[in-house]
Amino acid sequence: MEAASLSRIGLAGLAVMGQNLALNIAEKGFPISVYNRTASKVDETLDRAQSEGQLQASFRHHPREAGAPVDQTIAALAEHMEPGDTIIDGGNEWYENTERRMSDAEAKGLLYLGMGVSGGEEGARNGPSMMPGGSYEAYSNIKEIVEKVAAQVEDGPCVTYIGEGGSGNFVKMVHNGIEYGDMQLISEAYDVLKNVGGLSNEELAEIFDEWNKGELESFLIEITADIFKVKDEHGDGELVDKILDKTGMKGTGKWTVQQAAELSVAAPTIAASLDCRFLSGLKDERVAAAEVLAAAGMKEEVGAVRSGVDKKRLIDDVRQALYASKICSYAQGMNLLRAKSVEKNWNLNFGELARIWKGGCIIRAVFLDRIKKAYQRNPNLASLVVDPDFAKEMVQRQAAWRRVVGLAVSAGISTPGMCASLSYFDTYRRARLPANLVQAQRDLFGAHTYERVDRDGSFHTEWTKLARKKA
Repeated sequence: MEAASLSRIGLAGLAVMGQNLALNIAEKGFPISVYNRTASKVDETLDRAQSEGQLQASFRHHPREAGAPVDQTIAALAEHMEPGDTIIDGGNEWYENTERRMSDAEAKGLLYLGMGVSGGEEGARNGPSMMPGGSYEAYSNIKEIVEKVAAQVEDGPCVTYIGEGGSGNFVKMVHNGIEYGDMQLISEAYDVLKNVGGLSNEELAEIFDEWNKGELESFLIEITADIFKVKDEHGDGELVDKILDKTGMKGTGKWTVQQAAELSVAAPTIAASLDCRFLSGLKDERVAAAEVLAAAGMKEEVGAVRSGVDKKRLIDDVRQALYASKICSYAQGMNLLRAKSVEKNWNLNFGELARIWKGGCIIRAVFLDRIKKAYQRNPNLASLVVDPDFAKEMVQRQAAWRRVVGLAVSAGISTPGMCASLSYFDTYRRARLPANLVQAQRDLFGAHTYERVDRDGSFHTEWTKLARKKA
């Protein structure tokens, strides 16, 4: 047990992510102590360390009773820590919980970081993207370790000090909201290509492989191509067609949409992706609805639309629609981060956030380098949509984008993410909206007043009296 005292870092919680992160840290040459509530996980980690050759890792186990996991773990750890020691929570945590724990730790002379970690099992083992927020002193203490453990891209390790308080957790939460949007948009591209284009899984795999060599190059496009290639070992065809269409979720997407509403930031693409997960859960209701509506005379339009489709053009249109929709989704996520940064005085660096997402994490993509450069050109950019480079791309792709959405609507295939992105773009780019009528209605029924375009001040009108006044 002597070796454990030489550890630079300890890691509590050895489920998939924890175990892989521990092995990653050990492999980079940092002695580490690991702990888990059940000793078998420690043994399993030790066995893996030995088989993978990380024998510089030291392992120690402190058995104790299970309780409310994070607070209980912190309380147990704090008993063995000295002032100036650092606690890091690497889970998906609600940022206010982190801020509460931070002040509790501070009262005991301890430093605290809430650190978002993205990259799944493979990222944790080989290099994740990490988003540490909280005490800068605490970050300085672990900087050397996390910079080596993080994914490495051409402009540095995929980790940076995010900011004060719970900013690290908040940034990871928004990352996950963007991830929801990305996955939804890809599933819609698949739906249109498969059902309107009539493409086979083999063709889809080829298309996604091809897309992964261009502007859409990303982890999610790459793994989607792989998914289409996997055969079903229990029957004919590919496995993807046998998977039940009910999506799970862990809650970070819901938090993102709640925060967008709290901060009055429009995030329709992310919200649409969350709505789709809710609707996917209603499998029995959807099956019943299909039967009821068919009996009521609902006709399937897909076949008729498909017969007139130029497959090659559709594939290219969907690629452009996916890219344009993605710009809007990321714009929404970045604007949410900006609103929170202003509210909490976090001074988030959006170019740096895009940079640390370029490797290791689930949303990693070539496209993020473009976002990094957009914020380097203008740190106060109102929206990615109005960055000169992105604006050009949106304008160039809008015809294809509208064709895809129009085709999907006429075929009766829902594309809520693409539609939400397009509506966002079409609303944001218009100098005048029909909100003048809504303001008139609000003033009529609630005397909420309105402003005018041609003179200053607030106004109220007796609308009903004037409208019904006898000539």
